[in-house]
Amino acid sequence: MTNTVKFSTRNLNFFYGDFKALEDISFDIKKNEVSALIGPSGCGKSTYLRCLNRMNDLIPGTRVEGAVTLDNEDIYAPNVDVVNLRRRVGMVFQKPNPFPKTIFENVAYGLRVNGVRDKKILKQNVEKSLRQAALWDEVKDRINDSALGLSGGQQQRLCIARALAVEPDVVLMDEPASALDPIATQKIEDLIHELKKNFTIIIVTHSMQQAARVSDITAFFYMGKLIETGDTETIFTRPALKQTEDYITGRFG
Repeated sequence: MTNTVKFSTRNLNFFYGDFKALEDISFDIKKNEVSALIGPSGCGKSTYLRCLNRMNDLIPGTRVEGAVTLDNEDIYAPNVDVVNLRRRVGMVFQKPNPFPKTIFENVAYGLRVNGVRDKKILKQNVEKSLRQAALWDEVKDRINDSALGLSGGQQQRLCIARALAVEPDVVLMDEPASALDPIATQKIEDLIHELKKNFTIIIVTHSMQQAARVSDITAFFYMGKLIETGDTETIFTRPALKQTEDYITGRFG
């Protein structure tokens, strides 16, 4: 396990207009680890996640203070190519959101956007991504069928394959299993274990059990602040702060 820092956040403040959604967040995310962000609804987890690929830029009236670096480069520097940043930092959302296209075209979409035209390369990369997302064996015989015909769990793995196709460094997951049944959820969790061999993963989850199962590092957010962070086993068994303990044991949140 490498200890290389992939993402570093220092004194990050984030504002929606006058509302301060994140306050003084300093946090390092290491390469090839799964970092889970936990905390009650509205505590800033998803806002923090979207700061890492500048998705918040799409919301009018927002601003960022502090530093966010990816491989020691400031992602908020004026010369940053945001499209390229979002290729390097993929995103999987809470609800599966396949395009109303074929399974093949869903996965090939990002490759086409990035200028890949060679049919052989497209085919190879689509298969590779579907294999990485543990979906190939289920869909290989209907690759040209509509993605909307897949089950919810399959659709979410398809969205993961779509994110992986452009070969990101980091995959952000915003509650990727919250809309899924327990069996589909387990498949996503198993997949996360596999993916961290090749990718750095940051997952927002409401499920304490899920955070405990899938993550190496857990960060507890509350009311826009990062309260405590540490390796997952320590956070869940010997948290340093009573506030963390109260949240994990269900006394509030």
